[in-house]
Amino acid sequence: MRLLKPSDAKRYWELRLEALKLNPEAFATNYEEAVRRENPVESVAKNLSSKGNFTYGAFNNGELMGVVTLLQETQLNLRHKANILAMYVNPDIRGLGVGKELLTEAINKAETIETIEKLNLTVVTTNEKAKKLYTKLGFKVLGLEEKALKISDKYYNDEYLSLMIK
Repeated sequence: MRLLKPSDAKRYWELRLEALKLNPEAFATNYEEAVRRENPVESVAKNLSSKGNFTYGAFNNGELMGVVTLLQETQLNLRHKANILAMYVNPDIRGLGVGKELLTEAINKAETIETIEKLNLTVVTTNEKAKKLYTKLGFKVLGLEEKALKISDKYYNDEYLSLMIK
C-alpha cells in the first residue's frame, strides 16, 4: 500500500479501465468514453502529481490491485472538505480487507491536512459491501439521489455519505 506517483499512471489507467468494464454502475464515467480519451496516461500522471490529490494503491506481487483517491476541494470556502473518489478493488482480492486499508490510508492522510474537516463520498445503493465498509469506518448517510446514473435503460440510485474528521 502506497501513495501513487506519476510513474504509476499506466498501471492506474489499466486498473481504471478494468473497473469501468466490470463495475460500470459504480462510476459516472463509462468505459466507452474512457477508451476514447486522448492521452489518458499523461492525464493520469498529471492528476497524480496535482496538489490536493492523493491516490493510494494496493499492490499484490507488484501488480496494482486496488485504488482510492482523496481529493481536497480547491475553492477557499470549500477547502474544509475533501472527496473520496474512484475507489476500486480487483474482484480477485475483494473480501480480504484491501478496501478497508485503502480507505483508512485516505482518511489518515486527510487527518494530517490541517484544513480538511470533512470527507464526502457517493456510493451506488446496490453496493452493499461498500456501504457496509463506509459506515463501519464512520461515514453517515446524508441523502439519496434517485436515478443518479442511467446505464443503457437501467437507473441506479446513489447515497451521499460524510465523515467528520475534526
